[in-house]
Amino acid sequence: MNPAFNTPRWFGLWPGLIVALLLTVLIVGTLTAVGSASRPFSVAATLFDSYFLQVVQFTVWQATLSTLISVILAIPVARAYARRPAFIGRGILITLMGLPVVMPVIVAVFGIVAVYGRSGLLNTVLQPAGLTLPLEIYGLTGILLAHTFFNLPLAVRLILPAWDQVTAENWRTASTLGMSSGQLFRFIEWPVISAFLPGVVVIVFLLCFTSFAVVLTLGGGPSATTIEVAIYQALRFEFDPGQAAILALTQLFLCVCSALLLIRWLRVLTPTPGRRNDPAIRPDTAARSGKLLDFSAILVCSVFVLAPIAALVLSGLRGPLVSVILDIGLWQAAARSLGIAVTATSLAGVMAFGLATTARFLTLERRKHQAKELMLLIGSMTLAFPPMVIGTGLFLIALRIDLVGSITLLMIATVNAVMVLPYLLRSISPGLISSGEQYQKLCAQLGLRGWQRFRRVDWPMIRRPAAFALALGGALSFGDMGVAALFDTTGHITLPVMLYHRMSAYRFDEAAVTALVLALMCLALFWLVDRGLSR
Repeated sequence: MNPAFNTPRWFGLWPGLIVALLLTVLIVGTLTAVGSASRPFSVAATLFDSYFLQVVQFTVWQATLSTLISVILAIPVARAYARRPAFIGRGILITLMGLPVVMPVIVAVFGIVAVYGRSGLLNTVLQPAGLTLPLEIYGLTGILLAHTFFNLPLAVRLILPAWDQVTAENWRTASTLGMSSGQLFRFIEWPVISAFLPGVVVIVFLLCFTSFAVVLTLGGGPSATTIEVAIYQALRFEFDPGQAAILALTQLFLCVCSALLLIRWLRVLTPTPGRRNDPAIRPDTAARSGKLLDFSAILVCSVFVLAPIAALVLSGLRGPLVSVILDIGLWQAAARSLGIAVTATSLAGVMAFGLATTARFLTLERRKHQAKELMLLIGSMTLAFPPMVIGTGLFLIALRIDLVGSITLLMIATVNAVMVLPYLLRSISPGLISSGEQYQKLCAQLGLRGWQRFRRVDWPMIRRPAAFALALGGALSFGDMGVAALFDTTGHITLPVMLYHRMSAYRFDEAAVTALVLALMCLALFWLVDRGLSR
């Protein structure tokens, strides 16, 4: 045994192994429960059914289009921010571009409809000039618009660090050779951008592929149905667990294949290390045309992202604020959402720390980097498994033991914990592994173990990323509508589901106020957790 570990040989393995076992039991158990409740059916008949093939085809098509649009548009916007590092308001704009990530999906969809719908803000502005926007918000167009709203800012923030890989010597050499802006992009910027793109594409594609609330509200009919929504319909309206199980396995298979394909690309294109980028010595920053293009890209992207948020605020302030805020049902739904968020984030935090601890042990003690990556992959691939199937399996199990009414919120929180686990795991694992690499021997010499080591060594290293990840997980869980929509018949309605019901009933004035309250609560929860834990 390595003397750096003053603990039994197995101690560093069991946290991650227990979490991996629990995740396996949860997924396999719920899938088995769904399958056991199915009527006898033919797998071949289901796989070659025309509706099944149409759903799979549309899911892949819309996810591919959404990913291409978001990533292609993000490149010039990220390049503009990289070339203009010192203009007034830059930091504020980059921070505001993070709002779509924190904002509940159903709230953002309401804001998009308020801007681009037939009676939206854009048509209201164009109407005095006798113009209308020929945009059908319900269908593929609306889905692509909403996915771009969510993923364009995310892609910009993920691609922007690529320019830090360009060394000052590269810019000086380019200036000496008299390279134009296009040549700079082709020979210097594109090689480092292309190293970041596969990871960005994986994240955006999986988010679009597994999208639920966007497609449910903006799909507009059977022709615009994704696998996630088809699972919801099969379970909620038809109660056909067999079809839901086949759809779930199909989605998992396609997500895993896509991720492995793109990860292989990522390993080939790795960024070249170098000193931090110095935009001040770029040879193309002074050109007037470049300035015009950069600020135009920043302005258009900012307006596109901020317009639905502004429309949401205006619609909410114009609605029946007093009557909606005084509605006791709203605060009961908000309390349920808060309880779900706190429980889900706590469970996800414990699971993420267990997996990251074992990944650190495998890296430092056993030098098994492939096993470490496998451990992290186990926690990340839960994003590809449909939460509807997990929720339905838990519901069927609870139904058999007659505990549906008493543990509904716990079941929703468990599913949400599994869904936000990848965000927490990928945030804290690098810092935890780095802490072990730097202080492992020192901790062994001082006898620091367990809680004392975590409090004095590990937590200061992972405090900031963990605070951000926990805040993000709490906000996402608070505003999630997926599994909660499946259980709203039990009387445990959450705030996002209440908003969806009011939008579906065309009570847009009450929905506007509800959306504003939901957005403010999510932002407040994110801010409180992030600021409270990061200090």
